[in-house]
Amino acid sequence: MIEPAKTLVHDNTSAPNARRTFKQALHHYRFILLALLVVCILPLTLRSGSLATEVLVYALAALGCNLLLGFTGLLSFGQGIFFGLGSYTAGIVLTKLDGTPVMVALAAAMIVGAAAAMLVGWFSIRQRGTYFVMLTLAFGQMFYFLAYTTPNLTGGDDGLLGIPRPALSLFGKTLVPLTSPWQYYGFVAVLFLLAFWVLMRVSHSVFGRTLLAIRDNEARAAAVGYDVRRFKLMAFVISGAVTGLAGALHALMTGIAPLSNIDYHTSEMILVMTVIGGTGNLFASVLGAAFYVLFADWLSTLWPRWLLLLGLVLIAVSLFMQRGLWGLGERIWQAMRRDTPADSAEEQA
Repeated sequence: MIEPAKTLVHDNTSAPNARRTFKQALHHYRFILLALLVVCILPLTLRSGSLATEVLVYALAALGCNLLLGFTGLLSFGQGIFFGLGSYTAGIVLTKLDGTPVMVALAAAMIVGAAAAMLVGWFSIRQRGTYFVMLTLAFGQMFYFLAYTTPNLTGGDDGLLGIPRPALSLFGKTLVPLTSPWQYYGFVAVLFLLAFWVLMRVSHSVFGRTLLAIRDNEARAAAVGYDVRRFKLMAFVISGAVTGLAGALHALMTGIAPLSNIDYHTSEMILVMTVIGGTGNLFASVLGAAFYVLFADWLSTLWPRWLLLLGLVLIAVSLFMQRGLWGLGERIWQAMRRDTPADSAEEQA
């Protein structure tokens, strides 16, 4: 019996399919990869480990603010509350309780930040617009006054000094020392990437899409059965936990928890970073924080009144780049894509 000849058929579609699959995976994880790229670029471009760490710390704070402003539509001036309480909590735990692991101090800061956010949010979300903003400002001043009038706990006007930075340990065994600025940067970078990944998952979940629906049309979201207040409060709690973590990392970086951390100026600074980067996109918060911290550091070496120049930059962003740096980057990318018709034809194939 003669077997039929077997013909070898080359699948010419395998290469385009593999290329398309790779592009889809790249598109799906693009923001995680961009955040990882920022983490890798900072040590290569900056000489100061403390400055690089400061970028990631404020990027965390801006991420928490963006969850409220960009995804829920809540303009909160209370972010300084959570940032300052995170600083104080980590400082108090590490100075009053000798031998406390650093992760316990950070977890305590996140819990306190989330609890404060629940308190502030529970009252504030019952109002809208101007009254909501005024309530967050009022809470900010109240917490500032409490910190100022309790020097035995917070250090008062001097702040909480001498905050140690213990090594990362497990069951009393040192795993990673955090003494040098770059060692601490690596520790903060891991926490930043983890928090960024979690917030990305949150923003792409049903919960995140519900927040966007509330932002776009709160009345319609309530009409279809969503408990708007509950979702707003949950967004507040998550934002408070992330911002509290940022405040704790800042206190460990500087060794102090100053009174200015809980001032409303801190809330303004975090809000400015968020707006400069662009709202509604988490990676934009990273861009905004990096731009603000690095630009402010550079301007401060040029002119003592550098805040005036920074104000002009913010005015320019408000007038000409209402979607922030991320929106500007998107426009440039789209213009480049229009100039390369071959790429678009390949994707349509």
